[in-house]
Amino acid sequence: MSGKEWSREEIRIWIDRVVKRTMKMDFPWDWPAGVAFYGISRAWEVTGEKEYVDYLCSWVDKYVQRGLPKLTVNSVSLGHMLITLSEATGEEKYLALAKEMAEYLTHEAVRFGEGVFQHTVSQNYSFPEQAWADTLFMAAYFLVRMGITLENESYVQDGLKQYFWHEEYLQDTVSDLYYHGWDNINKNHMSGVHWARANAWAALTMAEALGLISVFNPSFMTLEGSLRDQLAALVRLQSENGLWHTVLNDSTSYEEVSASAGIAAAILQYEKVLGQNLYGQYIENAYKGIMANIAEDGRVMNVSAGTAVMKDREGYKNVPRKRIQGWGQGLGLAFLCKLFQEAEGRT
Repeated sequence: MSGKEWSREEIRIWIDRVVKRTMKMDFPWDWPAGVAFYGISRAWEVTGEKEYVDYLCSWVDKYVQRGLPKLTVNSVSLGHMLITLSEATGEEKYLALAKEMAEYLTHEAVRFGEGVFQHTVSQNYSFPEQAWADTLFMAAYFLVRMGITLENESYVQDGLKQYFWHEEYLQDTVSDLYYHGWDNINKNHMSGVHWARANAWAALTMAEALGLISVFNPSFMTLEGSLRDQLAALVRLQSENGLWHTVLNDSTSYEEVSASAGIAAAILQYEKVLGQNLYGQYIENAYKGIMANIAEDGRVMNVSAGTAVMKDREGYKNVPRKRIQGWGQGLGLAFLCKLFQEAEGRT
């Protein structure tokens, strides 16, 4: 990749703007914070800015004092931040809390079939025997990270098993795109829509997981093959504006920025793992499109609201995109941090 469109200094400024705007948001102990704070955690990892860690520590400590709600598959996404806080501060309490989340997944989270996590958005909504691509970010990738951190092979294998079965259930063998969800009771993909953010959850976390496991691990080939084919399909669906439509194969649906950032970050990480430059022009186009949708105050714009597996493609096309969202901030930061690392490699 040429990187002609950006510099390390410029990306550093935008990272800080997005982080600072995210810090002005109020979050419950749930997945919007999990994704947003994953982004801030990545920002600390690439910049070393102590203010970012101090903010996250303060947020967690206050919440723990008030008492934490019952865990769900979605809310364990906060474990990503806790792993980073443990590394940044050396304080055992953050890793201990992350281990509680991993143990919840191991022993209490509802599963179906061959031990596949049933997706749970919150305590108030149940989706019996449904697998959603969202789970790959919230739980599967988290388990792989925890297993690597604690040298706990059972966590690693459980996380990788989730990837295997989600690929089996969700990746279309014709288009190589991921469906949003699978209903194991009715044996169908419900609306059968290739939703952009679902593909971002899958692509980004597969790319990250590839960077954590050995090429000699049999799961490496499973993940790499799935991601390779998915990305080959995705780049051919990039719009003229460098973004991806919320229904990937429907150009009448709006361009959605959180998914676009997640997909672009996945491409950068995939190229890093392979040590190859396959998609440089697509990244430059994505950079233009994504930066055109980040406000001066750091708000990532045109991000669709929280989205269940909708009844049909019209449902996805009508999801509002007016408000700032934690997942938009987090995935935006994931992309910017990958760019920052790429620019650092050129200096």
